[in-house]
Amino acid sequence: MTATLPVAVLAAEPLDTPGGLNSYVRDLLPALAAHQVPALTVVDRQPSASLLPRLLAFRRDAAQAAREAVLVDAHFALYAAAALSSAAVRRLPLVVHFHGPWADEAALQGQGRGRAGIKRAVERAYYGRAARAIVLSETFARLLRERYGVPASRIMVIPPGVDLQRFRPGPRDEARRALGLPEDAFVVVAARRLVRRMGLDLLLEAWAKVVTGDAPALLVIVGDGPERSPLEHLARDLGIARSVHFAGRVSAESLVTNYQAADLSVIPSVALEGFGLAMLESLACGTPVVVTDACGSAPIVAAMDPSCVVPAGDVDALASRLVRAVSTGVVSADQCRRVAETFSWAATAQAHRALYDTVVAMPRPLRVVYIDHCSELSGAEITLLRLLPALAGIEPYVVLAADGPLADRLRTSGIEVEIMELAPSTRNLRRGRVSLRTLPIGAAIDASTYTVRLARRLRRLRPDIVHTNSLKAAVYGGLAGRLAGVPVVWHLHDRIADDYLPRFAVRLIRALARWIPSGVIANSDATLSTLGPPPAVAAVVASPVARVRDGPRPLRPVIPRSLRVGMVGRLAPWKGQHVFLEAAALAFPAGDVQVVVVGAPLFGEDAYELELRQLVARLGTESWVDFAGFQEDVDAILDDLDVLVHASLVPEPFGLVVAEGMAAGIAVVAADAGGPAEMIEHGRSGLLFPPGDAVALARLLRQVAADAELRAGLGAQARLDARRFLPLAVQADVVDVYRHVLRRRRSA
Repeated sequence: MTATLPVAVLAAEPLDTPGGLNSYVRDLLPALAAHQVPALTVVDRQPSASLLPRLLAFRRDAAQAAREAVLVDAHFALYAAAALSSAAVRRLPLVVHFHGPWADEAALQGQGRGRAGIKRAVERAYYGRAARAIVLSETFARLLRERYGVPASRIMVIPPGVDLQRFRPGPRDEARRALGLPEDAFVVVAARRLVRRMGLDLLLEAWAKVVTGDAPALLVIVGDGPERSPLEHLARDLGIARSVHFAGRVSAESLVTNYQAADLSVIPSVALEGFGLAMLESLACGTPVVVTDACGSAPIVAAMDPSCVVPAGDVDALASRLVRAVSTGVVSADQCRRVAETFSWAATAQAHRALYDTVVAMPRPLRVVYIDHCSELSGAEITLLRLLPALAGIEPYVVLAADGPLADRLRTSGIEVEIMELAPSTRNLRRGRVSLRTLPIGAAIDASTYTVRLARRLRRLRPDIVHTNSLKAAVYGGLAGRLAGVPVVWHLHDRIADDYLPRFAVRLIRALARWIPSGVIANSDATLSTLGPPPAVAAVVASPVARVRDGPRPLRPVIPRSLRVGMVGRLAPWKGQHVFLEAAALAFPAGDVQVVVVGAPLFGEDAYELELRQLVARLGTESWVDFAGFQEDVDAILDDLDVLVHASLVPEPFGLVVAEGMAAGIAVVAADAGGPAEMIEHGRSGLLFPPGDAVALARLLRQVAADAELRAGLGAQARLDARRFLPLAVQADVVDVYRHVLRRRRSA
């Protein structure tokens, strides 16, 4: 007898609310129960309340359900993300259903880039945590791989079922009389949410070409949504209002009657139609379907009659197919029903049960404690923020020495964060004071006391791995991990070299590297090579970027000051902003470009900003150099640049902004040293110049500014190369280090 497998099903709206997702979950649950999968269903019980109370209530209900479940199956990113902020939910393996790209749907509805960006960040964190993702069609499997970077091995296509008892053929005349429809007309039904991506405006335009003939015809649009009023106006403007009936929302019984009354149903979607449940419902009622090739169900329809699949957005092709349907009909009702009968909820539920069994049997997630002394959003901290939601098979717990933006963003991503406050004077100790002569006694005592406290905390947390994310954390967090008997992985974001750190700090880190870490992750070969002999387990893992631009960048018109050349990063002498400004003055003496310097001094380097402004005044470039200061939205800044410059005077450990520029498809010009030199292939994915050489940089700036094709080619190749920096692409290397460390520990 099959064992019972209780699953916490995280839906969204109440299941009796109209909508494809809700009807899918509503029909799936009893089929799962028949396969010994009782569902502990969590829905939004306060749909009329404001968003935050609803999410908090959903989180509470999800935590309660998770205490009785062995697995979580989530159906909507926003609510699932709220639930995953609960430890009770996070401890269970997660399966997600990908019903569509929430952020892209929002963009198609006209929502701003900011809101769509937030939604995409939530989605990436949500899908990145999943052990498996279920999609209804290969169309959405491809989208999940390409848009969100989910590996194909974690995606399973499970087509939906259809309720063959409820959706069944019936007498057409009786159905038309019940609905008050003309018995002699050719009736087409479109059961859709009235939103832009459904293509109903194009259907109306096609319908205007159909009703010009003598045969009476009626289009019935079933459903409601924000586009209803514009569609009604369009029908009137096209002069077809009398041949179009907007039925609005209808009951489940009336929906069946509408399919039974129709000669044909249409799914005219132009984008993001993962399957189209209406297709199965129509076929089950014996009513043939015409779909666009944007529908995930198009291959099923094409197998019946290839002519019933038309190009998305092609009004003439849709109209032509409808006209032919009026005169010659489509496939038979019996053929439609036979196809529908191959899609049973029993088979769908059986596939779910098999997948659930596989996921539950997977090894338990590794519990990893991440330690950082800083909560500001600097390069190492941004890396942590992007990496943690993407880690597969990891239960992350973050301990920070201060509260701040990083802690807030991690909590928003559903990551547990604990603040163990370290005295600011110790936490913010400058690198230059790290020596035997200048190290304050108070800071040494604070750090020692803190290390002992942290070791006690680690013993209570009992992690599998301690992962330190900064050099200070590598010292005190590494010592605490050793005291607690937990293997330590250092994540190095800094080169351990005299041109980057004080000599005493270099010697200290290299000495501790032989004893503290069981494994080392470095952000580049340049970083790893400065550590000295690394531990037996060491790997180079690139710092992740948040996104890779989907398509090529638009070319800016060639007019004076239209081209934007910029540098993004902390204002610090070693970052080389002065070299960039000198090179820009040499390259563009007429001031025919706009130069942008984005960033602010962070660690007591305010004098350098003043020096830069004085330099611009001496060069006479004030009118075309813009100091933009610190900017939270780096993506927006990069989207507005045509050329990105990186000009560090000493080898950069990685150069996250270079990777981000490549991911944005920008032509990048960088110093030929450290991480950027490893990322960029000169002349193919970017341009490289000798560090500190303003004349060489000026020559490359003139070249790239004058050649739009060169900029486009460099940016396009950079964008392709940058896919290796996506979080889901790099996370496997991090997890591999953990598992190597644990294997060596067990065999020791």
